[in-house]
Amino acid sequence: MSDAYENTRWTREKVQQIAPPMAAHRLSTLARIDYEDAFLIWTAVAAEQTGEEWAAVILEDAPLATRSSLLMGWSSLGLRLHPARSDGYVLGWKVLASPPDFLLLGADSPLGLRAQLLCKRERHAILFCTFVEKRNAMARTIWARVEPIHRRVLPRVLGQASIP
Repeated sequence: MSDAYENTRWTREKVQQIAPPMAAHRLSTLARIDYEDAFLIWTAVAAEQTGEEWAAVILEDAPLATRSSLLMGWSSLGLRLHPARSDGYVLGWKVLASPPDFLLLGADSPLGLRAQLLCKRERHAILFCTFVEKRNAMARTIWARVEPIHRRVLPRVLGQASIP
């Protein structure tokens, strides 16, 4: 994490939206990133778990109502998700990469969307990014309707995660 983030860690709210770092872009495997967002979840225990473990805390350990809403929203985008908890998936998203420091999840839609979620541990924060590739006009139209909801819901989901 850059020194700029390091210097502000204790003066911010638990969840802070930031510009997606270039290092995060380099972890995405999308051909093109048409939408992106990034959030830091400040915590002194970020280094104590892997990126995959933090993603499970944020997504799979969320309250049932939150998980249900997320799954319904992703389904409305046509994202193909795995139906059950199993190795290689986090709340239905396919694990694309999982070294200890980060987790990259991916899901595709036959409607022309490709989406990736990145959960990366930093020294005093967890970085959570969303990347979307819109491959056609239908995907652009669908995302235009969903984006305002995504922007409103994601900070709440991150804020309610059981992260000390």
